[in-house]
Amino acid sequence: MCPMIKRVPILFLISLPLLLAAQELPFLKARVSVSPEVRPSFIQGGRLLIYFSTKMGKEPRNNSDVTIGITPSGWNPTATYIVDSADKNILHTDLAEGFVPIPHKYYYQAVYKQNIDDGQINIPGNMVSNIDSVEISGAVTLNLNLNKVIPAYKIVENKFVIPVVIKSKFLSEFWGRARDLKASVLLPSGYFENPGKSYPICYHAPGLNGRYTGVNGMMANKDFAQWWFSGDAPQVIYVFLDSQGPYGDSYQVDSENNGPCGKALTEELIPEIEKMVHYNKDSHMRYLAGASTGGWVVLGLQIFYPDFFDGAWAYSPDPVDFEHYGLINIYSDESAFINRFGYLQPESRTIYGEPKGSMQAAILDENVISRSNTYVVSGEQFGAYNAVFGPKGKDGLPSLMIDPFTGKIDHQVAAQWEKYDLKKVLQKNWSTLGPKLQGKIWIWTGDMDMLYSNVATRFLKMYLDKTENPKSDAKISFTSMAGHCAEWSDTAVLKMVAEKASKK
Repeated sequence: MCPMIKRVPILFLISLPLLLAAQELPFLKARVSVSPEVRPSFIQGGRLLIYFSTKMGKEPRNNSDVTIGITPSGWNPTATYIVDSADKNILHTDLAEGFVPIPHKYYYQAVYKQNIDDGQINIPGNMVSNIDSVEISGAVTLNLNLNKVIPAYKIVENKFVIPVVIKSKFLSEFWGRARDLKASVLLPSGYFENPGKSYPICYHAPGLNGRYTGVNGMMANKDFAQWWFSGDAPQVIYVFLDSQGPYGDSYQVDSENNGPCGKALTEELIPEIEKMVHYNKDSHMRYLAGASTGGWVVLGLQIFYPDFFDGAWAYSPDPVDFEHYGLINIYSDESAFINRFGYLQPESRTIYGEPKGSMQAAILDENVISRSNTYVVSGEQFGAYNAVFGPKGKDGLPSLMIDPFTGKIDHQVAAQWEKYDLKKVLQKNWSTLGPKLQGKIWIWTGDMDMLYSNVATRFLKMYLDKTENPKSDAKISFTSMAGHCAEWSDTAVLKMVAEKASKK
């Protein structure tokens, strides 16, 4: 992760070759145009991103060393937009480790991020340019042409795979425009031989910003596909959920900024799917599984809808206790950037404990890709957290718990995150939730989690181990020296789901 982002009057790209020589930074302009064939798709107010990479093999937008971002004001798509290194509104990621500090050939590419219903970059509706390259040794002008619109997702064609797309009444009313709910359903190998049979059903919540296209990867995995259709695989219906949201991952729960996502899931999408596959709700075999963000989602759904779901398998869940939000206590710490010992707060690490990135860099990186110049609409992790857990601000956007440039924590906003602090929810409601959650919680975490999320899980376990009336039977396990999601396995989860269902 890049160590720093800041406002500068000159662009970073061509600073690298000259930094060590202590020379003045050369001047850069990027001339960006929109091709006539894609102009009808152009939407004002999007974020223009230009990516630079020294590496071949991947598009720069997927393999960037340095990124710049600006929100063009009043851009007429019939005219060329000039990105000028003197523009004070430009943000950029700072120098990344491994970026070659000598004159070099750079590959570059532009993306115009304009899909108002999806906070991500490489998603349908956004515009991209072709890849070009340049040798940089002094002042330079780049020419980029946005000539492609990223097409709609496609789900693999297979009689055992059913794509589901329905209009959500709840979300459409909240946003004042049509909003869809999506999922893809993978049927078990014996499904068509047993018409009318009600199978156990497992809802898979993807990792951060995952899409219902996850089924495509499963079908492309020869080992999984061979096992799934061999007759040896559990006879379970596997449903891939979609986490699309205007501010990033929706976390599948109701929120002030994203709207009634949990209500839409449980009262619109799931009933539609289960009607389609003849699931008998009285069988009580409706399960959840997910890792990372998906791990938090399935645990959260099980806790918020304890009677609706019948068991959750959560691997490496995002922080389940906001007193341990990574290494930050959002309720008492003053800064998310500097820890209580006066050191830069780490955000990620290797399994050997070596810090890889800081909270400051993570937040500032998200500022770059956000049309507001703050991470509030970045569509990435911290933008998503704020939208899901925090209140709506006076400007109609999510209120930021962490200041986007100083790291200062707003404790009034932090206090409103409490209703999504899963440990606090359990503590406050154990007498009613405890009995309903018996036999329904299974959590795994590596003790060297990349994002320090194992700390929060440890404190959740400490609480659950002390519960009474009832004594929690949640199964929570840790593997020493294991990293984020290291033991996640669709195969293993599906076997556990089938085993639990067999005891009904």
